[in-house]
Amino acid sequence: MLLTPERIRTLQRKLYCKAKQEPAFRFYSLYDKVYRADILSHAYYLVRANKGAPGVDGVSFESIKKGEGESRFLQTLETELREKEYCCQAVRRVWIPKPDGSQRPLGIPTIRDRVVQMAVKLVIEPIFEADFCDSSYGFRPKRSAHDAVDAITKALLTGHRQVIDADLSKYFDTIPHAKLLAVVAERINDKAILALIKQWLKAPVVEEENGKRRTIGGGKGNRLGTPQGGVISPLLANLYLHILDRIWERRNLSRQYGAQLVRYADDFVILCKGRVDAPMQMVKMVLDRCDLRLNEKKTSVVNAHKEGFDFLGFRFQMRRSRRSGNIYPHVEPSKQSVRRVKAKVKELTDRRRTPVPLPLLIDGVNDVVRGWSAYFHYGNSTHVLGKVKWYTEERVRKHLRKRHKLRCQGEGYKRFPTDVIYRQLGLYKIPMNAKWKQVHALQ
Repeated sequence: MLLTPERIRTLQRKLYCKAKQEPAFRFYSLYDKVYRADILSHAYYLVRANKGAPGVDGVSFESIKKGEGESRFLQTLETELREKEYCCQAVRRVWIPKPDGSQRPLGIPTIRDRVVQMAVKLVIEPIFEADFCDSSYGFRPKRSAHDAVDAITKALLTGHRQVIDADLSKYFDTIPHAKLLAVVAERINDKAILALIKQWLKAPVVEEENGKRRTIGGGKGNRLGTPQGGVISPLLANLYLHILDRIWERRNLSRQYGAQLVRYADDFVILCKGRVDAPMQMVKMVLDRCDLRLNEKKTSVVNAHKEGFDFLGFRFQMRRSRRSGNIYPHVEPSKQSVRRVKAKVKELTDRRRTPVPLPLLIDGVNDVVRGWSAYFHYGNSTHVLGKVKWYTEERVRKHLRKRHKLRCQGEGYKRFPTDVIYRQLGLYKIPMNAKWKQVHALQ
């Protein structure tokens, strides 16, 4: 993890404090901070740490290093920004498979554009962070999905059992540029910063098919959407839905409706003590003002006493403890999350991969299960973690049988017992005891 240099941290603290002390203040002199050498340099290393793919220009971090060099690359970018000659390039679109079999678009800006977006983010994020509400958890410093999980379990414990599980219809594709820029301009009066953001929103979107490129979206005439995949996109998307958080907080709707809002980027749930009609109507009214729509097919109302609901990969449901007899919010990985990790492990240990050197194959499996368990090693997940651990062991053992042409399971267990799989082959051992917090301790 890259540490933010002290000089940049000092700037961010000043911006945050100013924004916190003066909620109506509009910042008018920020552009010169974006092309500061230390900010551009830190932005570059942050982008490089994310290990993203090249954009439409095909330029990778390796080619920058071997070609003009990182210093020269940053100097050129600094000059372009200072002279206001910077012009963003097209965004490369790729399609990422979703668990339900469909695909979602991912926009990949060029490295130079990602660096400038990161530099702008370093400067403007503290300003908006001062405004964001406690109900928002996504893509924010020192906040995580686990914090949102804790907020939900806390609300369930305090009697908020009627849950509006909301789903926005094509959120990233339908954000209106004019209204988004107006929200940004409430705090930023620097025309150069606004011009940069407008450039990124209007960037052409290019897709490759059979070796040929074609422009499929974006451009100056485009008035909707922000590409998923850009460095600045999560902040802008978060900022636009901040309108919902702000109305909820300023009108004190938590007390008025007996309802708690928990939002993570474009995903949110509303946990109610009583009827859900009024909160639902309020949400629809706010979204309508923002030119956004709920996906009626995927939005549902759930009684957490009788059935569960999924959020951020976890499954939530009220259960009765076998030990104490108390009702408690049970939190574990959703079935979809478990199916997804099992599918990846199965793919990596397929018999067709026997030519792959075993250390590389084990490393691939380890990357998947280590990342998955690091996220889901939480709440009441011990039982599910155990199932995934057993499945991973069995898949690796089955692969070893095929690799060494062993005929039956018994031979596989005899030659590759659990101790050998972990100690000699180096398979990552999924932790069994999930992390607990005070909010779960009442069970």
